[in-house]
Amino acid sequence: MSRLFGTDGVRGFANRDLTPELAMKLGEAAGHFLGERGRGSIVVGMDTRRSGDMLEAALVAGICSGGADALRLGIVPTPAVAYLTRLLGADGGVVISASHNPAEYNGIKLFDRDGFKLPDEIEDEIEEFLVAERDWSRPTGAGVGRSRIVPDAAERYISHAVESVRGDLVGLTVAVDCGHGASAKTTIKALKDLGATVHAINCDYNGMDINEECGSTHLGVISELVRAHDIDFGIAHDGDADRVLAVDETGAEVDGDMLMAIIAAHMMERGELVHDTVVATVMSNLGFEVAMRERGINVIKTKVGDRYVLDQMRTSGAILGGEQSGHVIMLEHSTTGDGLITALQLAAIIRQTETPLSELRQIMRRYPQVLKNVPVKDKGLLSGSGGVHDAVKAAEAELGDHGRVLVRASGTESIVRVMAEASDEATAQAIVDRITAVVVSELG
Repeated sequence: MSRLFGTDGVRGFANRDLTPELAMKLGEAAGHFLGERGRGSIVVGMDTRRSGDMLEAALVAGICSGGADALRLGIVPTPAVAYLTRLLGADGGVVISASHNPAEYNGIKLFDRDGFKLPDEIEDEIEEFLVAERDWSRPTGAGVGRSRIVPDAAERYISHAVESVRGDLVGLTVAVDCGHGASAKTTIKALKDLGATVHAINCDYNGMDINEECGSTHLGVISELVRAHDIDFGIAHDGDADRVLAVDETGAEVDGDMLMAIIAAHMMERGELVHDTVVATVMSNLGFEVAMRERGINVIKTKVGDRYVLDQMRTSGAILGGEQSGHVIMLEHSTTGDGLITALQLAAIIRQTETPLSELRQIMRRYPQVLKNVPVKDKGLLSGSGGVHDAVKAAEAELGDHGRVLVRASGTESIVRVMAEASDEATAQAIVDRITAVVVSELG
């Protein structure tokens, strides 16, 4: 049996893979494993997917059955759940979201009482308990938990994000693509509270349009908006707003590597970058490493997944880390990837330095990078594939010090990701095509 928990919780097609029955069991497990303070309480938030109501009802039933109270936040970004778990003194938090995936998907991810994602060993304990289908002694009478609504959840999170900014954003004009997701409840108001002028799109939602040809996975929409108006820069969120990508005033993309580079350099100049270190993943562009090295900033790399970035940050004492995809963690302000706080910090740098984003993004030269997602029958076969191993070694020998290759299995889908960087795009594309052919041949 494959592991129930992926790199970002339990995820799958709602009502087929992720069923109400499974959600209830996960809720009960959350109440049982995390609720250790008397009755205990678990914070619950979700994004805008239609299946969210169904899964929330089942999850809350499980939490109450496990003897904990469910504190329902409604539709809020994932980082809001992490923050409010700490603020409300809850024993844990749960987010119902499939992040950047289409509306048909949904997911459940858990946070501990400090707002950090659960470590693998705790997830393994929960999974073992669920798979074994053991029974625990369920409370009765006054021991059963209750469900309560937290009416000002979004407002509390917005205040926290606004307070993370020094000064204001008066004079800036910002375009925002909410991706028909949870950021519609928070990002626009936070920017306006700081004095920015906001042009917002895709802020409505019907439950089935989240991430659909918009948001951080489709930057063309926000790029067109910026080019059509006198706008300083644009930002785009994914469905649960734990990530953000940007475009400069010309509409050019600013990815997570560039965001981290800009923020790290600014913090370094102010003497605020603890240990002169930033944590990134193996997917970060070579140009990011070069830019950081030129400024005396150390880069520690982890495997892909913001949870692994966070683990390394806590181990090393670093306070800034993230992924090329736009998950940026600033431990001074958040315990998980936070698209709103990242966007506000970027805006503050533009405002304080009076430097356009098109100039700030020149901090790094992005090496041509080609990435292909290859659907396979069994991604578990990748580690034992001699053919793929040989193809990667041959490509690495060809590139030498002028590029790199990375082949890895997705943590959430039956996909193998093949990536190559090189001094020119044609070389990178040719290498990806060769390795992809081997992956298809070996893994089906």
